[in-house]
Amino acid sequence: MSSQELDLRDYFRIVRKRLWLIVSIVVIVCLIAGVYSLYIKNPVYEASTKIIVNQTPTQSTVAQLDLNQINTNIQLINTYKEIIKTPAILDIVTKDYPQFNITTEELMKKVNVSSVNNTQVMTLVVLDNSYQRAAEIVNAISVVFKQEIPSLFNVQNVSILNEAKVNPVTAPGPVEPNVVLNLAIAFVVSLMIGLGIAFLLEYMDDTLKTEADIEQVLGLPTLAMITRVGQEEAKQAEDRSHAPQSRKTGELEHVTAAK
Repeated sequence: MSSQELDLRDYFRIVRKRLWLIVSIVVIVCLIAGVYSLYIKNPVYEASTKIIVNQTPTQSTVAQLDLNQINTNIQLINTYKEIIKTPAILDIVTKDYPQFNITTEELMKKVNVSSVNNTQVMTLVVLDNSYQRAAEIVNAISVVFKQEIPSLFNVQNVSILNEAKVNPVTAPGPVEPNVVLNLAIAFVVSLMIGLGIAFLLEYMDDTLKTEADIEQVLGLPTLAMITRVGQEEAKQAEDRSHAPQSRKTGELEHVTAAK
């Protein structure tokens, strides 16, 4: 138990000794992360639409709900999610909407499709440095996907639930960069780096600085210790040694015996 407490005391001593180094690293890294997030990193905006895979027109007229068809539509969502990000859809988007001035490969990197388990709804998301441009792109992809699915699968069971608002009343904020998250990550990482450097420097320093170090290494008690004298103390001692000594009346400096 005592050895564990001694180890903990050593850790605290090392941290206290190198505290200035740890704090400096944390402050510098957090400042760099903050400047990068606020002034260097371009903001990224997100726009999304929702697409539903519903029953076909022939089955929608049936009074009784067909659960098998719903399950089939849910399974089709995984296929549709992959089709949206293929050239079969995106090539048409880049061709029909030349104002985007974007290639199919660049468009693939901006598109993300997700779905909630056991639902017939897909969410199509586009990221861009401009929210208006992201909204226009995601709406265009949704429209093209709805138009092309009947020819690809010979079905008409895709509907757009809602489109992205190109000019919303309240402009949405960027989703990237997340300044708070970046600062939190920078703080944790820089703290770990600072602690690692502090312990590394302490491990590499093999000099003996205290009585405890001598007793720990040699296993012998310390009999005496010579303290370090500062420049001011040394100067004061030198001034005292050169200062003339005052003598009292009747005081003899040398006494000799007469023969």
